[in-house]
Amino acid sequence: MAKHDQQTIIGYIGTYTKGNSKGIYRFTLDTAEGKLSTPVLAAELTDPTYLAISQDKKNLYAILKEAGSGGVSAYSISEESGELTYLGKQLTPNGSSCHISVDSKKQVLVTSSYGEGVIESYPLQNDAVPLPLSSTVRHEGHGPNEERQEKAHTHFAGFTPDERFIAVVDLGIDKVITYKIHNGIMEEVNSLSVAPGSGPRHLTFHPNGKFAYVMSELVPEVIVLSFDSLTGSFSELQTVRTIPEDFKENSQGSAIHISDDGKFVYAANRGHDSIAVYQINQETGKLAFVELVNSEGHWPRDFSLDPSGKFLIASNEQSGNLTLYARNEQDGKLTLLQKDVQVPFPVCVKFL
Repeated sequence: MAKHDQQTIIGYIGTYTKGNSKGIYRFTLDTAEGKLSTPVLAAELTDPTYLAISQDKKNLYAILKEAGSGGVSAYSISEESGELTYLGKQLTPNGSSCHISVDSKKQVLVTSSYGEGVIESYPLQNDAVPLPLSSTVRHEGHGPNEERQEKAHTHFAGFTPDERFIAVVDLGIDKVITYKIHNGIMEEVNSLSVAPGSGPRHLTFHPNGKFAYVMSELVPEVIVLSFDSLTGSFSELQTVRTIPEDFKENSQGSAIHISDDGKFVYAANRGHDSIAVYQINQETGKLAFVELVNSEGHWPRDFSLDPSGKFLIASNEQSGNLTLYARNEQDGKLTLLQKDVQVPFPVCVKFL
């Protein structure tokens, strides 16, 4: 592939390595044509379900599983082709990592482990290679949903906009918890309990740093929060439903993302197989419903807005296809462009 230009954007897909899936896949988005290329294998490893790309676009980090252990794997990204070169890995006994984040200075990786209900942090060396685990925090408790909330299940750990804190979402105990890293060790700063049984899953911050949006998995809702960047505390502002009231079949909330201009929130529903679009009130942070679009596949596990803000790609895990939409930057609405791009068991979508 030739050196990518302004109109060609490289992206990566993290997958479950079952069936014929082998690891991380790479694709390109032609923004002039509005078309995705056929994904190709970029790195072979087991269950790299979630990925993180460094702010300088030079490194990609993936969670992985290996012989009952979990951990992180690091790669350098070729500026010419987007090809990945393996740098190193670290393993821990916690084998169910489901999310990974990296800070903007490439000093630390933070992962969350669903099965164990823990968050873990790994320091990074100057060459972006992960060092052994420096800190582990285990959550305790349970929620009212006996099947899914029998214990803590951390599902997301990400840095706050100013990177003073780490915001952690725990589906099992219905909490959003804030940590700081002090001398390499994670320490709890604040905790917010959300509606019992809602099962909060993922969180995204508004660019202004004052608001955050949480997708709950067990109840199809977006929870709107205000955020105090001084104290690291959240408070609830609004809850909006993401699927119609009359839909009674199994549906689970998945990913939530915000447009770079801070004007629209997008939230995916697995089962209802849709993406809900909301406009953000810039003064209050509250949401107003715009539309609900079909994901054109089954079980939309994740999606991503491209760097230009003009496109959105959804990954349908169970049907094994990517769906490409054009995004209207004025009203936030999505228009289907492509739905036949095959990739096995896709989970996470990240752009360079």
